[in-house]
Amino acid sequence: MAFIIETWDKPGHAPLRIQEREVHLAYLEANKALLLACGAKLQDDGSNAGGGLYVVDLDTREEVERFIANDPFALAGLFERVTITRWRKAYVDGKGYL
Repeated sequence: MAFIIETWDKPGHAPLRIQEREVHLAYLEANKALLLACGAKLQDDGSNAGGGLYVVDLDTREEVERFIANDPFALAGLFERVTITRWRKAYVDGKGYL
């Protein structure tokens, strides 16, 4: 089962994002088998928009909630809001799953 996690940073917390970035990236690396995709949301000019998007392969909402709660960004208090939505994988990297 796949889920989309979308996060929004608290306003004015860009320095915290920078401070926690390396430990966050290590967390993603340690959990890469669960990640179908993830990355920061950006403005059209490429600057940081203050949030992220994860597509994770986990079986239950509870597992997804634990995953995002243990992200170092969440533990540091970066997120203002988090949404979790079930997602049907149709195509990933040009491969069909329907």
